[in-house]
Amino acid sequence: MKVAVLGTWHVHAPGYAKTAAALGTLTGVWEENTAWCADFAKQFGIRQYASREELLADDVDGVIICSATDRHKEDVIAAARAGKAIFIEKVLALTEADCLEIRQVLAETGVPFVISFPWKFNPAVMTVRSLVESGDVGRVNYIRFRNAHTGSSGDWLPPHFYNAAQCGGGAMIDLGAHGMYLIDMLKGLPVSYASAFGLFCEKPSVREKNADGVEDNAVTAMTFTDGCVAVNETGFNTTDCPVILEVGGEAGYITMTGNTVVHSSHVTAHKPETAELLPGQPAPIEQFMNGLVPAGCGIDEAIHLTVMMEGAYGR
Repeated sequence: MKVAVLGTWHVHAPGYAKTAAALGTLTGVWEENTAWCADFAKQFGIRQYASREELLADDVDGVIICSATDRHKEDVIAAARAGKAIFIEKVLALTEADCLEIRQVLAETGVPFVISFPWKFNPAVMTVRSLVESGDVGRVNYIRFRNAHTGSSGDWLPPHFYNAAQCGGGAMIDLGAHGMYLIDMLKGLPVSYASAFGLFCEKPSVREKNADGVEDNAVTAMTFTDGCVAVNETGFNTTDCPVILEVGGEAGYITMTGNTVVHSSHVTAHKPETAELLPGQPAPIEQFMNGLVPAGCGIDEAIHLTVMMEGAYGR
């Protein structure tokens, strides 16, 4: 597949470009910040398009959209109307209304669409999902996901990641997105949300970048129609914390810590047992470059994530 990068705002843009160049042809890049665009083009030895329109008029098969979240709607709609396959960084858009506009255009044009939900294809997560779907733990009544890094405490996140207008929030809408789409994968959409957001990092350099005061430490608790509760925890100030996923049910419990999955149910005589991991699958960007639309990374799942973020932020 021949692709171009549309926007380099997101920190994952270089990684996606590297994968695209390895699995297909990476033709060029356009980014409204001309300095960023020039640097990116030089880094990958690719063309620097003069405008989004010039990029979309080229004979590329698809685009990798890594622009600021508040620009996603116009970029996706323009790419779809130009007949380009679309790979986009999460989240799709800041409001459900914008997502629905995008879905309408995708339906009209029929272009392939993939959103980046990489944890769905992680071997440990896939193993947890398989155990849940086996019914061994019974009816699920509790889900917890924790994913945190040192983006603020280590002062490595770029200033624009703290821009409330561009991002729509802080840690929850960024890193917390992974927990939201996994909770949706395991249980569906919640019916209520309650969040606790904190501003923890006191480094002057970070406080200067975070002039909007977006949260860098966050928890959202959710409830479902059947009484199940879920907790999504995230933040930019935690060192050495493994990714944790827990699922509790009437008949058993599953705990994923890093790459280890331990489960207990009647199948294990109610004794904790380490599960053999499933093999996992290629990341969404790899599947996209191979002409595939990975299950669980479509427009409906993308809309669900935005709906959950609107709930988490009380919008």
